[in-house]
Amino acid sequence: MQLKKINPNLQQALIDSGLTEANEMQQETFSTIKSGADAVIQSPSGTGKTTTIVLNVIQRLEKAVGESTRALIVVLDKEKVLETVGLFEAFGKYTDLRVIGCHDKGDIDYDKNVISAGMDVIVGTPTRINAMFSSAGFNMNTVKMFIVDDSELIFRLRHDAIVLRLSMSVEKTQRIFFCSEIIERVESLADKIMIEPLFFEMED
Repeated sequence: MQLKKINPNLQQALIDSGLTEANEMQQETFSTIKSGADAVIQSPSGTGKTTTIVLNVIQRLEKAVGESTRALIVVLDKEKVLETVGLFEAFGKYTDLRVIGCHDKGDIDYDKNVISAGMDVIVGTPTRINAMFSSAGFNMNTVKMFIVDDSELIFRLRHDAIVLRLSMSVEKTQRIFFCSEIIERVESLADKIMIEPLFFEMED
């Protein structure tokens, strides 16, 4: 996949997975995400938003560092957790990044113990991440990337309050919303928690 200054190991893993061409969204947003700027990225369903999240997190984090979480990715449900973690396994096979998926049907104590031992990326549902962070006292200030996938669906389920609470726990981080449609709740929360967010709107 040809993207400007992409990590060679990541590029090889993408090629191994059959991804040789970046689509318009991936090309348009790569530099912005790499720069650490806040953003709202809208693109129709099936255009590779989750793929875009995973490759950008790997690009920015590169390798395992320390014990504290550096990327927090909020997703809709268990199926999306498993899909996202699967992409990390495929695209991150030439890195040692540590990734865990947490959902409401998993063992919360197991998840907490694994995260406490050292974890770079947490992918989880809003309610499970909220339950873990409110009870375990994890340090959120090491989070460099705070991403919400399918944000319009998550906010329609009234989980925007959880996202706001999690965001307020991090002093300084990059905040990104991905969505298929920019609804009022997406705009409103972006206005509350982001610093001069860039908006990307892709057509069908």
